[in-house]
Amino acid sequence: MEPHSRHGRLRNPPSNNHLQHVDCPVPEQFFTSPSETVIPMMWKQRQVQLPAMARGFHLITRHLLDEMPEISGIETGLLHVFIQHTSASLTLNENADPDVRTDLESSFSAIAPESFPYTHTCEGPDDMPAHVKASLLGASLSIPIGGGRLLLGTWQGITLCEHRDHAGPRRLVLTLSGETRV
Repeated sequence: MEPHSRHGRLRNPPSNNHLQHVDCPVPEQFFTSPSETVIPMMWKQRQVQLPAMARGFHLITRHLLDEMPEISGIETGLLHVFIQHTSASLTLNENADPDVRTDLESSFSAIAPESFPYTHTCEGPDDMPAHVKASLLGASLSIPIGGGRLLLGTWQGITLCEHRDHAGPRRLVLTLSGETRV
């Protein structure tokens, strides 16, 4: 079968004969000499349980920093935060004005109202809207680390989004990776 183009069959398809192998020497500076210091990598993972919280958006940045003090020993790395639930979520947002968190709750309740005719209703009227909100916001965050601190913007905070009226404790998995400070 002949090759095709956007305009039909090609009469003289191009060949690959024009491709050539070229040896490119790699500069010596890309190799580590035995005398150079190798910066060790650190991996830590722990499960954290947050107490039950009221429906709404709750800042948890300080709690996570307290649970993972090893962040201060990371020069360059990442903190990955994962929530093990389908009716709560995580987001980065405003950490100064609590009205933002109130408005977020109101906005998401308007996007996924309890009055919508959901099919999945066996766990109460707030359950299916909670699944919708959690799907929109997501179950994980990755925050860069530099110089032993989270590289959040001035007004950013890590927020637990509780979408149920009477939820229980929430489990998070914190995974820390990065080059340790020397």
